[in-house]
Amino acid sequence: MSDLNSLVARLNDVLCAVNALVWDSRTMMPKGGAETRGHQIATLKGVARSMILSSQMRDAVNNALERTSSHDPSDPERRAAEAVQDAILHHERIPADLLRAQAEQSTVAGAAWAQARAASDFEIFKPYLERTVALAREQAAAMGYRDHPYDPMVALFEPGETAATLATFFKELRLGLLPILDVARGRPKPRTDFLYRDFPEADQQAFAQETARALGLDGSRSRLDTTVHPFEISFTRNDVRITSRWVRNYLPMSIFGSIHETGHALYELGADPAFTRTAHATDMIGLYAVAGTSFGMHESQSRLLENHVGRSAAFWSRNFDRLRSTFPDQLSDVSEAEFVAAVNRVEPGFVRVEADELTYDIHIMLRVEIEMALMDGMLEAANVPEFWNAAIKRDLDLTVPGDDLGCLQDVHWSSGYIGSFPTYTIGNATAAQIMAHLDVTRPDIREELNDGETSALREALGELVWRHGRSRSRRDILESIGSTPNDPTAYLNYLAGKFAPSLATSGV
Repeated sequence: MSDLNSLVARLNDVLCAVNALVWDSRTMMPKGGAETRGHQIATLKGVARSMILSSQMRDAVNNALERTSSHDPSDPERRAAEAVQDAILHHERIPADLLRAQAEQSTVAGAAWAQARAASDFEIFKPYLERTVALAREQAAAMGYRDHPYDPMVALFEPGETAATLATFFKELRLGLLPILDVARGRPKPRTDFLYRDFPEADQQAFAQETARALGLDGSRSRLDTTVHPFEISFTRNDVRITSRWVRNYLPMSIFGSIHETGHALYELGADPAFTRTAHATDMIGLYAVAGTSFGMHESQSRLLENHVGRSAAFWSRNFDRLRSTFPDQLSDVSEAEFVAAVNRVEPGFVRVEADELTYDIHIMLRVEIEMALMDGMLEAANVPEFWNAAIKRDLDLTVPGDDLGCLQDVHWSSGYIGSFPTYTIGNATAAQIMAHLDVTRPDIREELNDGETSALREALGELVWRHGRSRSRRDILESIGSTPNDPTAYLNYLAGKFAPSLATSGV
């Protein structure tokens, strides 16, 4: 395995360099740098692809496959060799020109998206979305599919999922969500006026930084910076970056956005050090340096920390005084109970990243519906705003005031990430499954969480999820705790218990 590991280590180095350029393009890069940055990223991804398809890599993986053929199927060395072999087979199907075109497109489209969002004008972004969709269709055709062109795209982010499996999962989830939402919307509305006061950006960032550290983020191996759309990205487990945005007149965005990204960062920081610069910290198909085993599992860790921990009354019993001391004038007339009620309110809104827990997945289902229709040609890019606005009216009874609060609010399509949105809801369900398991097997964790502490939870997640990197799949991890992927039962029980207890006791 030494020859293969050496080659993969160099590949990981190249992809970490790509991540560094991507991070810079979303945080520090001047607007004028978009075109040349696109060329730089495309070149490095082309180098990575060439490394995967090289004769040296092929020889090394064949030797590794032969040496590990008698190993247990779950053996990390065998799985590493199989992952490299899968990547070779994948990239043989994808033309180099297509890969380069996608890499260049993602950077210039990202800059166009930021401009369009700032102007609330979809027309600026439309030709870039048309090009992105055309490239995605070309990629789906090259990869091959049997039933739906969306199938190979979603499999890039969540292996094993298809348009059909998602349709089944979403149907069952929606049927369970709607009665909970009906009950929750019928409850008295909490006071929320104080969330929209003027909160200086520097103070928001300072509080977010302190909160991330309190949740276990290692300051010697991480940074928190500012961006238009929050994200996490790593340059190996020893250098993990998170970002957030500081909306002066809406405090929860920065608090829960930074907690969310901290969850992602803890996953990357928690990977076994032995996996650094190996196949178990490298997505060789997506050409992305990442230790998380899938986007859905990654999202489960961020949503678990954001919602199961960060929105809990216990968490704020430990942290509210610190928040009020950071914003003494803005929160002087606000009690801890009022704040907890406000950040857990159920109030349908336009923005996904600001959505309450009950309507969040409705946002995701809309995006997936649009992506599937774009991929199979049932919807043209030019008609996305009209379709989006009608769906928001249909599902949430809201009238979208502008494209910035509608179809331009997410960065994903400009990045070429068609197929990634389902992983957010998969993450929500997975997080609930993990917490339900820990409540039964590790009651000490809940006891500690009730005191506002998270060290035992981090220890358990590190053992169950983080340390494995990409050596175990989401299915492997869930099956190890007796759960089935895409079973919404635990998630619906969690939501009902929090927002409609009468339904929880009746077996929702």
